[in-house]
Amino acid sequence: MKGDKLKSALISDALELGFSSVKITRPDAIAQAPARLDTFLDKDRHGTMTWMEERAHWRSNPQALWPEAKSVIMLSMNYGPDHDPLAVLEQKDRAALSVYAGNRDYHYLIKGRLKQIAGRLAAKSGEDVKVFVDTAPVMEKPLAQAAGLGWQGKHTNLVSRDLGSWFFLGSIFTTADLAPDEAEDDHCGGCRACLDICPTNAFPTPFQLDARRCISYLTIEHKGLVDRTIRPLMGNRIYGCDDCLAVCPWNKFAQQTEEIKLQGRDDLKAPKLSELVKLDDTAFRAFFSGSPVKRIGRNKFISNVLIAIGNSGDPELVKDAETLLNDEAPLVRAMAVWAVRKLVTNDVFDALAKQHMLAEHDAMVLEEWENA
Repeated sequence: MKGDKLKSALISDALELGFSSVKITRPDAIAQAPARLDTFLDKDRHGTMTWMEERAHWRSNPQALWPEAKSVIMLSMNYGPDHDPLAVLEQKDRAALSVYAGNRDYHYLIKGRLKQIAGRLAAKSGEDVKVFVDTAPVMEKPLAQAAGLGWQGKHTNLVSRDLGSWFFLGSIFTTADLAPDEAEDDHCGGCRACLDICPTNAFPTPFQLDARRCISYLTIEHKGLVDRTIRPLMGNRIYGCDDCLAVCPWNKFAQQTEEIKLQGRDDLKAPKLSELVKLDDTAFRAFFSGSPVKRIGRNKFISNVLIAIGNSGDPELVKDAETLLNDEAPLVRAMAVWAVRKLVTNDVFDALAKQHMLAEHDAMVLEEWENA
């Protein structure tokens, strides 16, 4: 099977397996990507994500990743929520998790289905295929715009006229020569909603992101302590941040996902901080089994929860934070110090410092006591 019939069969297979849209582009369609990536890296806006710099050559040039590829198939899958993701931000005793983390890890779901589509394509065409979902050095968003799935908005995320902000991307590289689709134009106009809502001012200019100030990066990818000046701005966001996505006017066209594995679990839509903070490693792994949250580990997760507790202003959460002053993980102890400092009087904090600093041997935690 070749030509238009092959492309039609490909689209039919993808829609059958739950994808929302399928578009084609060429591996050489993102000529502007290398310069943009170089600027991002030169300004150190990738933070501790050293893998971006180490694999920049492949990331900025799809042809370098697989020289034999003639076509890049870009696919989108809707994960639209059934609720307003911004509402939980007003519930200070509750935690806000990014919508995409509300159920199963999308990497496994999408990759499995991409393999099915790619397998069928290979069988019908006799060509080679490779699938990628966010884990390989592929610049999916520029490729998706070149293919016509949407455009990169001022927040650097992809926006669709059909799905708004809520969709995942996956790609299939192939040696099959498929007719490319037209690239999508920018439709943001003069809107600044995504830039203005950002609580940490993570966008130096429109269409540029500084990951070092992005809550998604800080709660998921960043290793070590979050800067003290940024912690108060994080509110109750403990895993990711959807503010710039949720405020986009194009979400008026968004639809609730029909994929059961991507529909948010009720117990993750606004979980209590008082319950999350008590999770030990075993309970954390069980509660987040199959979830993308699991990959950051219990210690990073609990440190995020403690920042939210410190921002809650809720004195009823003090005891939970105090308990973790004795946690085995230095990162957890350090954030417990910060949370307690935000919730107790000077006299109470001074007494706790006198008690705990004498036995503390970790420099990171001592610094938190001394600078609290």
